[in-house]
Amino acid sequence: MNLKISKPLCFFDLETTGINVSSDRIVEISVLKIYPNGNKESRTWLVNPGIKIPQEAINVHGISNEMVVNEPNFSQIAHEVKSMINNCDLAGYNSDKFDIPLLAEELLRADIDFDIDNIHTIDVQNIFHKMEQRTLAAAYKYYCGKILDNAHSSKVDTLATYEVLESQLKKYSELENDVKFLSNFSKRGKNVDPAGFIKLNENEIPCFSFGKHKGKSVEHVMQNEPGYFGWILNADFPMYTKKVLTKLRLEKFNKK
Repeated sequence: MNLKISKPLCFFDLETTGINVSSDRIVEISVLKIYPNGNKESRTWLVNPGIKIPQEAINVHGISNEMVVNEPNFSQIAHEVKSMINNCDLAGYNSDKFDIPLLAEELLRADIDFDIDNIHTIDVQNIFHKMEQRTLAAAYKYYCGKILDNAHSSKVDTLATYEVLESQLKKYSELENDVKFLSNFSKRGKNVDPAGFIKLNENEIPCFSFGKHKGKSVEHVMQNEPGYFGWILNADFPMYTKKVLTKLRLEKFNKK
């Protein structure tokens, strides 16, 4: 079964220095671009993160500091990456929670705007977890009947994720072969920012999803505790979260 898409869909995977969206960096990125006519295009970049890759991360993906010392930093390839995913929907494995937020941070650090408002994102892990509760390697074996060799290589993981989604569409009749449906089905809550610090409630109102103001609307908090806005801007939150919060604040001012 071929994916039914009306515009290109980019599967991508990141290997990184760690799992902190705000402070960790990309060391490898792979993109598999699927066109509506079925053609495919792929690119993989090794990246010098500009910081030391911890041994615990090296143990996972096998990319050492020596391997990336002469590679470009992300800002040097950012325009290539953005060009490849521009005007595309995005798909990945755990991508809504990690890969998309971290990619957004890297693009913003490179002074390249990135907006998720007009794209659909499919998180294959969320579909898998809703259906079977497993890992990518187990998903690959379960759905595709193959062993995932070289797991935690971004290129291998990206291709495996694409194959898993195609197999999921074959297995589950309740899944529609439609990017918008799959995007909605694979989401866990309605994030306003990729990292999910601000979410829409049942009334489509942006609310904080963490801390002492969890569940409260952004508008209410900024009106009753304006210093909270400044605290977030100066704290270790993702740049995209700060961008969204600033936008919501400006919208509030413009309504006055």
